[in-house]
Amino acid sequence: MSLVLEIEFLTGVCRAAREPASDEPDWPPQPDRVFSALVSAWAARGQQREERTALEWLEKQAPPAVHASGHVARTAPDVFVPPNDLKFSKAAKTYIKVMPDRRPRQPRRFPVTRPNDPVMTMVWAQEPEPKQFEALKTVAHHIGYIGHSTSLVRCRFMRGSAETQSHPGTRARRRVYPGRLAELEQAHRMNPMRPVIAPGSAVPADSSPPPALSPDWLVLETIGGAVPDLRATALVCRVLRKALMCGYRRIGLADAIPEIVSGHDPSGRPTRLPHLAFAPMAFSGFPYSDGRVFGFALIPPARTTLSDIPGFRAAFEKVAPYDPGEERRVLTLEGAPLWGPLRLSPAGATTKRSLSPDPYVTATNVWASVTPIVLDRHLKRKDDFELRELVASACENAGLSRPDPDRIRTGKHSAIEGAPPARPLAGEPHWTRWKIPTPLASRPLLHAVIDFGRETPGPVMLGAGRFTGLGLCRGLRG
Repeated sequence: MSLVLEIEFLTGVCRAAREPASDEPDWPPQPDRVFSALVSAWAARGQQREERTALEWLEKQAPPAVHASGHVARTAPDVFVPPNDLKFSKAAKTYIKVMPDRRPRQPRRFPVTRPNDPVMTMVWAQEPEPKQFEALKTVAHHIGYIGHSTSLVRCRFMRGSAETQSHPGTRARRRVYPGRLAELEQAHRMNPMRPVIAPGSAVPADSSPPPALSPDWLVLETIGGAVPDLRATALVCRVLRKALMCGYRRIGLADAIPEIVSGHDPSGRPTRLPHLAFAPMAFSGFPYSDGRVFGFALIPPARTTLSDIPGFRAAFEKVAPYDPGEERRVLTLEGAPLWGPLRLSPAGATTKRSLSPDPYVTATNVWASVTPIVLDRHLKRKDDFELRELVASACENAGLSRPDPDRIRTGKHSAIEGAPPARPLAGEPHWTRWKIPTPLASRPLLHAVIDFGRETPGPVMLGAGRFTGLGLCRGLRG
């Protein structure tokens, strides 16, 4: 026998977002979301000791199998709603804004999905002791909603078997782990009115390190032309990507550029799948480093090699013809922010240490950013805790294990020698700022040092600009 949690969405819809800033609905709801609902019901009941013991038993179990039907996502138009709280100020106009007709409105989206079957189940392989089972049943009975407060549910624990479920099981994206209950309690103590709840871990705590992006890099070294400062390399990476896509058009595949190269799905929208990344190879991390850029790297996603990408070799050879004078293939880039033609060529077995992928892929506990991380969303509270939480989430979004935010340090300056600061120093001219692609220009930039608590292979590329060379990290070794 196993432990089964049955959840019925009473209104026939589930209102929940997969991520705080996502427009995609969370279906089926992940175990960490359901566990948070159980903890909330337990706390509202007076935090009974036997119920806490049952929840601590549940958080130690292996991730459950999630059985849920298919679903249809509804459109999520912008809804202008009053913010939950206003920024404190002594100005009279601040207090006037609490009046119903004066309250400001902020655009919000509430992702909604309609499951084909409003009843779903989660199945844990282990069955608890009778006393713990009764405690879990009582807590589940008092859950009123999961996700948004209008996403009303009926929940009950029962004994059953995974084989008896009517819908196929899926693997949980986010799991619950020992200590999760204590994390939720701490978040509530820090801010009882509006606690900041970090998502559960995306990988089991006892699993092997997550797979890194493939070390099968194509490193291109500069052999001619003026190389822009490291601060402008994100724009150069975009020029390099456009050149590769031009190669696809030249070989007759303009309408069949792989999603893994273009970064867009067949409908033209940005893909949600990992795709080809471009990164600068700079003189950094060594004594007397000055951040000079020696070349660029093309980095395929995890479990993928460049030879696996359809048409990649033919497209690259079309834009990088063989140069008899150089006795090698040469790719010439032109266009802003370049001052003139920039000539790149496959580095091959180069002896330049700055062109070696090793510092970016060798497993280590601690990683530090060479290029600043572009945060995935705008700041709300603008405090250090929020910054560390966003960096932890960026690790998770990049397919890495979520580090403990207390093991993350953020700031203006990089821990890597030769890397420029994320923001200009006092008195420096405006042009010393990082050149960020227009869609990301308003996002905050920061450097970070991240201790994953265990050896983690690279490359570690974080944030909204990780596919164009921003958020590139280098391993730190003691």
